[in-house]
Amino acid sequence: MEFEQIYSTYFKSVYRYIWKLSGDEHVAEEITSETFLKAMKSIGDFRGQCDMRVWICQIAKNTYYSYLKKSHRTVSVDETELQCISDPDAFVEEQIGTQDEARQIRKVLHTMPDPYKEVFMWRVFGELSFKEIGALYSKTDNWACVTYHRARKMIQDRLEESNDEKRV
Repeated sequence: MEFEQIYSTYFKSVYRYIWKLSGDEHVAEEITSETFLKAMKSIGDFRGQCDMRVWICQIAKNTYYSYLKKSHRTVSVDETELQCISDPDAFVEEQIGTQDEARQIRKVLHTMPDPYKEVFMWRVFGELSFKEIGALYSKTDNWACVTYHRARKMIQDRLEESNDEKRV
């Protein structure tokens, strides 16, 4: 596959992923551009052990982390604004509608252990399939699915606990 084709195929996915992580369209543009520059330079290192989209999104994630460190931001990925989470069947995703709810979910995400937090973010922000997430961790797609659903359940439980505390 030629690099132009790779770029046109995966650009929107990478851009959306970084935009959702950062909450800033200009940062997303900058990081996405830098991601594809890095991918182009290291395309020879791609061994095909995972999907190309997973490989490029991993580069994007690392590039974003580097950007945060360089800019001395105290904001981390799990503290960024949650936006437009897409999985209409899911309880947690349905709750994103107001800033207060987004803030609550952000706080819960911040306290979650890995790999739950990461898998949840890859699924929701990165819009990766369970197969792609499993490949990122050298695990099965079933592992990714179970981990994601456990993460959703953790978020749901903690939000319910929080709401119960507010009522008391």
